Amino acid sequence: MKIIDKKTFIPTVCVVYTILSMSKIILEAIIQNEFGNYQSNLLMMIFVSFIATLVLSQHYRLQQIPLPLVIIGQYLVLIGIILLIIWISGLYTDLHPNAYRDMFLSFTIPYIIGAAIYYLNVFWEVKNANQMLKNIKKKGD
Repeated sequence: MKIIDKKTFIPTVCVVYTILSMSKIILEAIIQNEFGNYQSNLLMMIFVSFIATLVLSQHYRLQQIPLPLVIIGQYLVLIGIILLIIWISGLYTDLHPNAYRDMFLSFTIPYIIGAAIYYLNVFWEVKNANQMLKNIKKKGD
């Protein structure tokens, strides 16, 4: 059994919160027999979070490409997916006149912050790994 410690505390809270939020959305839709904008927005946020995390996690497959191009490419793929989802939604419901702009801003700002944190963490891990390799190499000489 996994023990909750300092490293797993925040991820555990996030998983529990996500499960509770999704359960609440589903139960509200069933009990109220209505699926409103509130539920739709929360489901869109979890979907976008999932897709963004999935795309960011694939950076290691693109190591032969310069990192700035990878970051820009990842962003363009994600914003393309989001704009496509909004366009498809517009086929079934009326969209606010600023729907594309609002979603662009709602996604871009948190994505830039999240991607910056992610890639800074990647750089930190690579730096630490390189330092460990240097130490091992020094001991071997």
